Amino acid sequence: MFYHGINWVYVKREYPLLSPRRTVGGKRRDQLLDRLHLVQQFGLEPIHLLEADENYPPERCIQACLAFGDTVFAFAQLPHPIWQLSAHEVGVEVLDLRTCNHIFTNMNNPETAEFFPGTPCTQLNGRQGFPKSIDFTPKSTLL
Repeated sequence: MFYHGINWVYVKREYPLLSPRRTVGGKRRDQLLDRLHLVQQFGLEPIHLLEADENYPPERCIQACLAFGDTVFAFAQLPHPIWQLSAHEVGVEVLDLRTCNHIFTNMNNPETAEFFPGTPCTQLNGRQGFPKSIDFTPKSTLL
């Protein structure tokens, strides 16, 4: 599974597709410098996701993603090409949020069901950790 953390305000603004090229005009100087480095290295600025494996479990991915936003999208599959950015981080050019398999959030947001009908959404309580009932097995997708 792959995980991407983002603030809900950006989900609403960018829905349904996330692409760094669409938001380049609103970036700060430090973000533009980071973007330039990524463009020089990969030819584009990718969307970053964490990839779970036996050494980097889903719970850890989700906790790390929550540092970047209040909402985490989980994907069983990603569009190609996929760039390996670091040991547990991958990148894609564009991310279609409608293809997510599960949503995790640390807030009560009724809009989630409106934007993503039928997609499981788990509200996390940071003090209690992860519910025992979360099934991290990816559902089948139509990619």
